[in-house]
Amino acid sequence: MTESKLSNQHGLQAVIFGLAAAGIYIVMINITLEHIQFLSGLRPFDMRPGGYSSEQAHVLLDALGIDGRQYYLTRQIPLDLIYPALMALTLVSILKWIERQGVNRVLTKVGIGLSVGAAIADYLENVGICSMILSWPDLPTSLVQAVSLASIAKAVLTTAAVLTVTSGLVFWLYKGMRN
Repeated sequence: MTESKLSNQHGLQAVIFGLAAAGIYIVMINITLEHIQFLSGLRPFDMRPGGYSSEQAHVLLDALGIDGRQYYLTRQIPLDLIYPALMALTLVSILKWIERQGVNRVLTKVGIGLSVGAAIADYLENVGICSMILSWPDLPTSLVQAVSLASIAKAVLTTAAVLTVTSGLVFWLYKGMRN
């Protein structure tokens, strides 16, 4: 495949994955996570980038009740099993595209690592949330701490990945303006 076709392919993939990720994100933010917050009166685990204590996890799961915990498992989690992969694929596709535009290869490799790491942390968070819901009301403190750590890692890695992509795009724009 020629260099130009590869570049176009990565650009098209970024748009397709990005639109799909944005669509799922909008549904999660405006429907499933909002409903979880409505039911409990509290922010869902997914929306706590600074993590949470064992007490906070107990309060949220108790406030959700049986129906709310079931909703979390059957509505939010399935969407959040698709979203991390789409987000990572979007960021990786953008990074591959800007690499083909002559942006620093090290920057793109770091960004790819951060993007994949963010997706892995998100999946660990999801598994942990399921484990907390399924073990309710016997919620081990060590489980909550591990899931909270995954939530923090997801937030940090996602932010770093997006900042890396943004930096790459800024370098590409700067390079284009200089030429």
